Amino acid sequence: MSGRDVDLRVSIGSLELRSPVMPASGTFGSGREYADLVDLSRLGAIVTKGVSLEPWPGNPQPRIVETASGMLNSIGLQNPGVEAFCANDLPWLAAQGLAVIVNVSGHSVDEYVAVAKRLDREPAVSALELNVSCPNVDAGGMQFGTSCEAAASVTAAVRATTSKPLIVKLSPNVGDIAAIARSVEGAGADAVSLINTLLGMAIDVETQRPVLARRVGGLSGPAIKPVALRMVWDVYEAVRVPVIGMGGIASAHDAVEFMLAGATAVAVGTANFVDPAAMTRILDGVEAYCRERGVARVADLVGAAHRGAGGGQ
Repeated sequence: MSGRDVDLRVSIGSLELRSPVMPASGTFGSGREYADLVDLSRLGAIVTKGVSLEPWPGNPQPRIVETASGMLNSIGLQNPGVEAFCANDLPWLAAQGLAVIVNVSGHSVDEYVAVAKRLDREPAVSALELNVSCPNVDAGGMQFGTSCEAAASVTAAVRATTSKPLIVKLSPNVGDIAAIARSVEGAGADAVSLINTLLGMAIDVETQRPVLARRVGGLSGPAIKPVALRMVWDVYEAVRVPVIGMGGIASAHDAVEFMLAGATAVAVGTANFVDPAAMTRILDGVEAYCRERGVARVADLVGAAHRGAGGGQ
């Protein structure tokens, strides 16, 4: 089987992606920053950094620290606001010929709704990813993603505002992520993405103070992969909508694991900081894996580990 024989297309609800690999929100800007380093045309989509109603300045420095097998960040969803995004980033994105998934952030349900309503008018926006899982803001974000009721409420409100495919990004900082997934599915989500970062911290032993100005931040990178993989497995068994898996994916091996666990597509985050070519390298490896095993459609990998495992769809 030649490389051309592997069908890399996958579908997230009504949204068809040319491949199953995309960047995780917050790790790729709006794509322009990586355009000279990455063959964007091979990606399934560009997922933007969080976009809010008004400009957000983000958190004070220091807000990034390296950890064993990962990093902590406390950026705080810094962005120039939805009007600046539509004026400055969206025209460039529209010219790339790729699916554009915009990550939507807010301090309140009304703010989420206002951003979604504004983006609903933009043909270049292919789908919305509702961020109810960022741990680095004092209002909004994870505040909505740790309760079934709150997550369902904001999902339903945004669902009533837009006809675009709606993805809800879930937090791992909960007791039962499958319950949260079921609640947003019931409220109208077309897909779920998981996981966002795990809460963590680092302390400087010289100053004897927390390293991050906000004290805590979100842990990402290879250290969280086993947790993320288990949560994708659990959510795949709990819902009928597609799952986008993320959390420590740095190789084709990692990506295939997530797909076997139930992810229809995968998002690469921290690995982009280490190697800007990570996503195309991962996609090449996934394609090679399929070719070596005679898998004609990459979508046939999705959930394969559940078959015969006593569960699954």
